Amino acid sequence: MGLDPEIVKSLGFQGYEKPTPIQEQAIPAILKGRDIVGLAQTGTGKTAAFSLPLLQNLLMNPAELKPRSARALILSPTRELALQIHTAIKEYGKRMPLTITSVIGGAPIRKQMQALSKGVDVLVATPGRLEDLVDQKALRLDQTNFIVLDEADQMMDIGFLPSIKRILGKVASERQTLLFSATMPKAIKELTNTYLDDPVEVAVAQVSSTAERIKQSLMYLVKMNKGLALERIVKANPNKRIIVFSRTKHGSDKLVKWLGTQDIKADAIHGNKSQGQRQRALDDFRKGKTFVLIATDIAARGIDIPGIELVVNFDLPNVPEAYVHRIGRTARAGAEGRAIAFCAPDEQKQLADILKVIKQDIPVEVMEGLTNTPMPSMDKPAGGRGRASRPPRGGKWAGAGKGKANSSRNKGKPKARGR
Repeated sequence: MGLDPEIVKSLGFQGYEKPTPIQEQAIPAILKGRDIVGLAQTGTGKTAAFSLPLLQNLLMNPAELKPRSARALILSPTRELALQIHTAIKEYGKRMPLTITSVIGGAPIRKQMQALSKGVDVLVATPGRLEDLVDQKALRLDQTNFIVLDEADQMMDIGFLPSIKRILGKVASERQTLLFSATMPKAIKELTNTYLDDPVEVAVAQVSSTAERIKQSLMYLVKMNKGLALERIVKANPNKRIIVFSRTKHGSDKLVKWLGTQDIKADAIHGNKSQGQRQRALDDFRKGKTFVLIATDIAARGIDIPGIELVVNFDLPNVPEAYVHRIGRTARAGAEGRAIAFCAPDEQKQLADILKVIKQDIPVEVMEGLTNTPMPSMDKPAGGRGRASRPPRGGKWAGAGKGKANSSRNKGKPKARGR
C-alpha cells in the first residue's frame, strides 16, 4: 500500500497481519495527498487507516516545529475516543522521532499548555478544549496542514459543527483534510463540499448492515418492567461483559443504582462524569473488575473494548442508525455476540425506523411475567395491583437461554418485521 517498511515492521510486532478494507482503500489515497471522505463504522480499522499514512507523511516531510503549533490535528467528539486514538498513534509511532500529545476537556489545561509550548507533530483533541487553547493563545493553527475529523456525524449530533467550521477556518489553507463518519447526513455532506478539495470517497459497509454473527432479539416491555428484565439478563450471564445503552445521563445513573440494589456492580459513562470517573469506569470494565457498563451513545461512540458478549438497548435510540453502531460493539474480530432490544409502547416509532434501516427481522423473545405480546395499549407494569411482578427465587429465565423463552411452546416465535 506504499507504507514505509519500518512502519510495516512495527505493525507486525503489534500482531497486524493484513489490512482491513478501509485501510486498503484509504491509505494509498492519503499517501498521494488526496482529501478523503470515509464512510466507516466503529471497529473497521479506520484509526490505523488515517494514522499510518499521517505518520509516514510527517516523517517524509520533516519541518521545524514552531512554538504552540501542531503539524497534524485529529479531532474527536469525545474524551475517551481522543485518548484511545492518542494511545494507538503513540503505539504506531513509538520508533519514530515525532511528538504526539492530546488535549481534552476535564484534564488540567495548564499541563496541556506546557505540552504545546514547543510545538508538536501530532495533536489529538476534542473541539471544545482545542478552542479554549486557541482563545488563550496557547495554540496556533496556521501551521496545521493535516487535519482529521473522526466520527464527524457524532460531532454534529453533539453540537460541535459550528466549532468545526471555526477550526477549519483557522488551519492552513494548503492542507490535507480527512473526514470519517459512520453516517452521511446532509450537514456533513455540505461540510465536505465546502471544506474538502475533490475528496476520494471510500466506504466499507452500508450504515444499515449488521454483523451476521450478532444474534439479535427483541423484548416488548412496559417501562416499569425494563429494570427487572435487565436484572434477569445480567444474572443469567455471569462474568460476561455487557454494555447497556440508555438514552439519557440521568437514566444511566438510575440504572447503576437499581442494579446495585440487586447486588450487581455496574458503572456508567456519560458527559456529566468527570474524565477521571469515566476513565476508571472504562479501565475497570476492560480489566473485568466490572462486567456491566451503562452508556449513552455520545459517551460510548468510537470506544473499542474487546470481548463484549452482550449489548442491551435499554432505550431504543432516536436515530435508527445508532442501533447498528450500538450492537456493533459485540461480535468483533470474528467472535459471536448477542444483542437484546427493549421496546416500550412509546418506542414503537423508533422500532419501526430501525427495522426500515436494517432491512431484516428481529426475533421476539419472551420473558415470563414481564414481556408483552402483542404490545399493550397502556404503559402499565406486568402483574397485579399495579406493580411489576418479581422473578421467583431460583427461576430460569430467557436470558440464560432456558425457560419459556426457548421452550417448545415458543417454536416459531414471532418476529418484529422490517419493511
